[in-house]
Amino acid sequence: MNAEIVYWKSHPWVSEPRGELCGYSFNLQLFAAEDEGRTEEPTEKKLREAREKGQVAKTHELAPAAVLLFSFIVIVFLAAWMYDIFARMTKYYMSSFSRFSLTQTTLIREFIRISIESAKVLAPIFAAAVVAAFLGNVIQVGFQFSAHPMRFDLSKLRFDPATVMKRVFFSRQIAMNFVKTIFKVVAIGFVAYLVIVNDYDDIVRTPDVSVTSALLIISMTSVKVILFSALVLLFLSIPDYFFQKREFIESLKMTKQELKEEWKETIGDPHVRARLREMQREIVMKNMIREVPKADVVITNPTHYAAALKYDSNTMEAPQLIAKGIDSMALRIREIAKQHNVYIVENRPLAQELCKRLEVGDFIPPDLFYAVSLIYSELYRMGRFDFKRAM
Repeated sequence: MNAEIVYWKSHPWVSEPRGELCGYSFNLQLFAAEDEGRTEEPTEKKLREAREKGQVAKTHELAPAAVLLFSFIVIVFLAAWMYDIFARMTKYYMSSFSRFSLTQTTLIREFIRISIESAKVLAPIFAAAVVAAFLGNVIQVGFQFSAHPMRFDLSKLRFDPATVMKRVFFSRQIAMNFVKTIFKVVAIGFVAYLVIVNDYDDIVRTPDVSVTSALLIISMTSVKVILFSALVLLFLSIPDYFFQKREFIESLKMTKQELKEEWKETIGDPHVRARLREMQREIVMKNMIREVPKADVVITNPTHYAAALKYDSNTMEAPQLIAKGIDSMALRIREIAKQHNVYIVENRPLAQELCKRLEVGDFIPPDLFYAVSLIYSELYRMGRFDFKRAM
């Protein structure tokens, strides 16, 4: 017996290999899709329910990049004002330190003073960061608040090693995050290199200038590195958003059975729909039956078709079909017409045309005017229709 077969039979807890590479066996099922059979695009109802649960397509790169960019723009524009506050505080404490009496009262007073001055400096930065974070999310998903993600769900605590291994080592999301991290490190490093190379001459001569000038050079170089890095992250968020949107749609894809179940929930059970259609037909039939006594004439096949016409020149542009029926319904229309002394005329071609081509409420089409006018002429000769009254 083959030694490999003996090994797998003697180790039943180990899954049988599905492929071989350089003598090593591995299970190809690890690379299988997590949601096999989910081939149908998510419906509007599925997307709406996911949104209500806080599940939306967005990139996590946009908000941090916007926060970093907005914050440092505020720092650049308010740098002189911030420097003035820090300089005054430093000068005050350096010149007055020897005169301080360190008591609980003075410490509390100075702590409050420092807190107020620090708040003045930090408030614009915090405000810019909050606005940037808010806009970074609203631009992607709009105004949406959901407390569902904060709910505690015990079902999520189940530990499945196979699923965890798939998601950790064979997930497109993990692979994309790894590629993004590498790209960000390389891009930011390259941006920093370009900025430093551009300011290299100024940085080299910092030992020969005053402390203030040296700090200004280093500060401007640092600010440029941070701002350009924020712009790189901002541009990186654009393709990442489309990737996240695609992954989001993939995660919400449905099986054909799920689509059928949702269709049943949305539209209703087929039996219920059939019953509704039957009720609608009954309502239409009752309305037609009520209109038959008002008809000028009923045109029959004579047994299989029946069509009731009415004409009033004051409200109608042509004779109107107010009731029609086939077989049993045609018989019912004829019976009601006889009960109310409505004239019945046999005209097989015209009756079939009216029942097949027109719906109840439609006016007679021009190609049937001549045939219908002959019938109304006969009604006039018999004294059952007055053209002068109709006009």
